[in-house]
Amino acid sequence: MNRVNAELNPLAAELNQTLRQQAPVVTRVMSELGKKLYYPKGILTQSAEAKQKATRFNATIGEARELHHSMGLEAITRHLCDLDPDQALPYAPSAGRADLRAAWLEEIKAKNPSLGDTPVSLPVVTSGITHGLSTVADMFVDEGDLLFLPDQVWGNYRLIFGVKRGARVGSYPLYDANGGFDLRGLSEIIHKHSRVGKLVLLFNFPNNPTGYSITPAEADGIRDILLEGATRQECDIVAICDDAYFGLFYGDEVLKESLFTRLAALHPRILAIKLDGASKEDYAWGLRVGFITYGVAGGSGAYEALEKKTGGCIRGTISNSPNLSQALVLRAMGDGDYRAQKAEKFAVLARRAAKVREILAEPRFDEVWKMYPFNSGYFLCVRMNELNAEEYRVKLLNDYGVGVISTSSTDIRVAISCVDEVDLADLFDVMLACALEMKAG
Repeated sequence: MNRVNAELNPLAAELNQTLRQQAPVVTRVMSELGKKLYYPKGILTQSAEAKQKATRFNATIGEARELHHSMGLEAITRHLCDLDPDQALPYAPSAGRADLRAAWLEEIKAKNPSLGDTPVSLPVVTSGITHGLSTVADMFVDEGDLLFLPDQVWGNYRLIFGVKRGARVGSYPLYDANGGFDLRGLSEIIHKHSRVGKLVLLFNFPNNPTGYSITPAEADGIRDILLEGATRQECDIVAICDDAYFGLFYGDEVLKESLFTRLAALHPRILAIKLDGASKEDYAWGLRVGFITYGVAGGSGAYEALEKKTGGCIRGTISNSPNLSQALVLRAMGDGDYRAQKAEKFAVLARRAAKVREILAEPRFDEVWKMYPFNSGYFLCVRMNELNAEEYRVKLLNDYGVGVISTSSTDIRVAISCVDEVDLADLFDVMLACALEMKAG
C-alpha cells in the first residue's frame, strides 16, 4: 500500500483501489477529499444487515418504533393521507431509497433512448440538484482546479465551485455570432488549457438564464471537441451535465435528450456526470429530490465504488435526503396518470414560450432590448440597449410593480414559467414602457 493509502481509512483505500483498477480517470480527477471518502460500515451497515436478518428484535437504528411500526405524532401522520407512515417517517439510506434509484434509472433510459445499453451508475439521491452539484464539487474539485462555465450562467455555480471549493472559474461562450452554440469557442478553451491535464466543464441545457438548448448537431460537436481533448491532447475531463430543466424543450430543432447520452461512454479519460431531479421535471421544487448519475467508458466496474463514495459524502453532510419526499416522487412515478399530467403541464409552458416569441417578434421592442435565442426551459433573457440592467430592474420593481432578475449589467432574465399566458402581453408592455421612460431621461 502506498503512502497516500496508508493515511486513509481502509474502506476509502479499498474503494480507491477499485477505482484505480476499473476506471483510472476517476482516481486522477477525484479531489483529495473525494479520495478520503468512504461509506462507513458502522451503524449504517449494521442497521442494514439487521433490517434484513433481525427477525426477533431490531435494536440498531436511531428511530422510535411502536407496535412494530414507526412511532409518529398524529398531528403529522394524519396529513400523510394514503401514504403509510412507515414509508415516510424512517430514515432513508444515504444514497437514497433503492426502489426510487432503480425507478429513476429506468426513467433516464426511457427519456434518453440513444443511451441504449450503455452502462451507467445507479443514480444516487440528493436533496435537490444544488446539493448534487455541491456533492460533485466536493468529490471532484480541488483548490486551483480549472472549471469552465458558460458565460450565461446561474450564479450559484460560482459559490458552489469557486467559493466553497476554490476552483479557478473561467467561462466559454454560449452563443456564436449566428445565435447557435459556440463550438469554436469551446474548442479554443479546451485546446488552450488542456496542458494542465485536468479540466472540469459544466453544461447546462436548458440554460439558466437564457433558455437555450443545443441541437443534435451541436451536441455531436461538443462530443467531438471533448473527444479530441481526451485523445489528441491527453487531458482528463470531468463533464458535468446540469439537466435541471430537462424535458422542457419547445423547438423541433432542439435535442430532446441529455448531452450525457453523448458522453457517458465516450472515452476512458472522460467522466460524465448527470444531475437531474424531480424539482422541475415533476414540478416539485420544495420536495428537494435530485440525482447524480455517472458514466465513463469501460468503467462499469467502478460504479459501485463511486456510488459508495457519493453516499459517504452525503452521509458526512446531510446524512440522507428526506424519505417522505422520496416516497412521494416514487408514488407519483407509479401513478397511471403520471405521464399524462406531465404532458399537460408541459403544454402550458410550451404555449407560453410560443406566445412570448410572438410578442417579442414585434419591432417595437427592438429599441430597448434584444432577446437571446431561447427554445426551452423556464426563462428567457434580453440584452438591454444602452440601459443598465440593474437600474432598470430596480425602477421596474419600484415604479411599475414588476419583478425580474438582472444577471449582469446588460442582461435581464424573465421567468415565463411563473406568468400566465394571458398576462404575458401585459408584462412585456409594462417592461417596454419602463425602458422607454428610462431612455427618455
